[in-house]
Amino acid sequence: MLAIDGNLIGFLKGQIYKGPMKKVCMPVLNCYSCPGALFGCPIGSIQATIGSSKFNFAFYVVGLLSLFAIAAGRLFCGYICPFGLFQDLLDKIPLKKIKVPQKVNKVLKYLKYFILVFFVFVLPFALQDKYGISDPYFCKYICPSGILFGAIPLISMNRVLTASLGALFGLKFTVLAIITMLSMIFYRPFCRYLCPLGAFLGMFNPISLYRLKINDKCIKCRKCERTCKLDIPTYKTPNSPECIRCGECIKACPVKAIEHSFLFTEKSTNMDLNIQK
Repeated sequence: MLAIDGNLIGFLKGQIYKGPMKKVCMPVLNCYSCPGALFGCPIGSIQATIGSSKFNFAFYVVGLLSLFAIAAGRLFCGYICPFGLFQDLLDKIPLKKIKVPQKVNKVLKYLKYFILVFFVFVLPFALQDKYGISDPYFCKYICPSGILFGAIPLISMNRVLTASLGALFGLKFTVLAIITMLSMIFYRPFCRYLCPLGAFLGMFNPISLYRLKINDKCIKCRKCERTCKLDIPTYKTPNSPECIRCGECIKACPVKAIEHSFLFTEKSTNMDLNIQK
């Protein structure tokens, strides 16, 4: 996370880093307004480009994001996303966890794709004003990462900004509060059902260069499925679009039937998936 939000002095001064690295988008939900952010957020950059009178489509951002997705799919969600870490920490709170019924999960998992298409692309194109400018609808009305890592730190260090808070801040704070509470009893609800970036990256899981493979040692004991907090039957669909590549299924397999590899090689890599966040 420090590689993404490593501008620690920004938190101390309540200032946003605006250096050259901000022109590069990392494949994580990382608010541009976060005082610690060293890189740009791809969803925010897409919306800013579409909403600008100078451009029609964010070819550079979508292209760069596609390269990341082809390389590793949702591996970035599992290991470097700041908001993913936030949800992981909340999941460690010792409260009774609730399992999402499969019928409900099968429907809700498509919500993030709707948000990706409708809020990130369609609305900014369809609701441009006469100057060709539109609002960043996902960032403005939904994204909880912006309020957590951007607005709250800036307000805490710049009291004068408190006077400018209004209904929009209240709406976004409510969204963050709901997701925070749900994260204590459900595993990563935002990643599972709302994150448009996760939806984009996940579409590349089945074809990404980093992938999982089930070898012939599999005994179909389903321990991988029972271990997976996202309820993915890894032995059936090892490269599911919902998989964030956390590696828990690999560690749980009693017969070492789950391999992970790059470039479609048969031999599994030696990459350590036991990295602690």
